[in-house]
Amino acid sequence: MTTTGLMRTFYPIRKATRYDLSRIAEIYVFNNRINYFPIFNDESFSFGKLQVISLADQYFGDEEVLRNLYVYEDGLIKGFTQTEGTEICKLYVEPFFQSEGIGSSLIEFAIREFHADHLWVLERNTRAIAFYKRHGFRLTGQKKFEEGTTEYIVKLTR
Repeated sequence: MTTTGLMRTFYPIRKATRYDLSRIAEIYVFNNRINYFPIFNDESFSFGKLQVISLADQYFGDEEVLRNLYVYEDGLIKGFTQTEGTEICKLYVEPFFQSEGIGSSLIEFAIREFHADHLWVLERNTRAIAFYKRHGFRLTGQKKFEEGTTEYIVKLTR
């Protein structure tokens, strides 16, 4: 629970644990396939290299992964966010539960708890850019190549 003035608002967001990593990997993999495969069109990566079990195993072996990883859970983990300092590094919502305010809860949590004020997003991911703009982020004009690709990522700040 958080307190804003006299109003108390419940956010079903909590710190992730090792037990959450397979669900987090599942959300990440399916979002990646839905949002990035149409842009990169790389079948060998999206449907070969990128697998839930291997990603969960990779996360499980890396203690740093859990440091700033939080999940939205209301009986089922429906999304997650990861920050580094004041940067939002990841924010994903299970595709079946998108447009239900979960992403908004996660970004508001990151802003409130970690003073999140910037992030990088794939330039061609216009849906994500529009989402971040609705939450007060603005394009800075800065962009760079996404590592190992010919696609740009763009910086947004609050």
